Amino acid sequence: MARAAVSGRLTWRVATVAGTRWETPTARTLVLDVPDWPGHLPGQHVDVRLTAPDGYRAQRSYSIASAWTGDGPVELTVQRLDDGEVSPYLTDEVTDGDQLELRGPVGGWFVWRPEQTAPVLLVAGGSGLVPLMAMIRARGAVRGRQPFRLICSVRTPRDLLYADELARRVRDDPGLDVRYVYTRQTPDGWPEPAKRISVATLNSHGWPPDFGPDCFVCGPTSFVETAADILVALGHDPRKIRTERFGGTA
Repeated sequence: MARAAVSGRLTWRVATVAGTRWETPTARTLVLDVPDWPGHLPGQHVDVRLTAPDGYRAQRSYSIASAWTGDGPVELTVQRLDDGEVSPYLTDEVTDGDQLELRGPVGGWFVWRPEQTAPVLLVAGGSGLVPLMAMIRARGAVRGRQPFRLICSVRTPRDLLYADELARRVRDDPGLDVRYVYTRQTPDGWPEPAKRISVATLNSHGWPPDFGPDCFVCGPTSFVETAADILVALGHDPRKIRTERFGGTA
């Protein structure tokens, strides 16, 4: 049975685009109908493969934005990179009814399971929020009582993913707290100047190490390394700090 499950995850499936929505001017969510989808855990990702008419193929990995599901749609939020091979097509050209090749889910370490009872600290840099949003959505789906804190670093207010949904979840999902750090431009009336994430940020708005939180850090490589180093310096158990990083073209 284990071999069959692994084989199923490594199989390329044809996914149909059932809908799309813009999250920011440069980031778009694709809602995919994936036949025989085995379900996934929040934090996992998929491989997406595109084939050109001349046979050229390009493949990239994208985090799953939706909470786990065995029969519902799979959502991917794609950030456009102007020099990318895949992301400009997924953000600007894909329309309802188009088909994509999908393989996954992939990954079993950078995941959160609802049976985990420890407090959770989520630290996101830019589009690194995507897999962490899957965790927030999963907690909401099961009405989890684990206290969640999200610290999200983003360049400007226009670059913030899921802004309206996060505001609603802070209001409606007890135990969820969200803190934003703007690195280039702040909203009007914001009480702090633009800055990068720091020791003070994680010390003031994260969980104390004594609480034993499960920490998930996702974003560009330099951001992830900085945040993880700060957490260790503050006294967090390195074994409870899980990281996911990205870089290069998409």
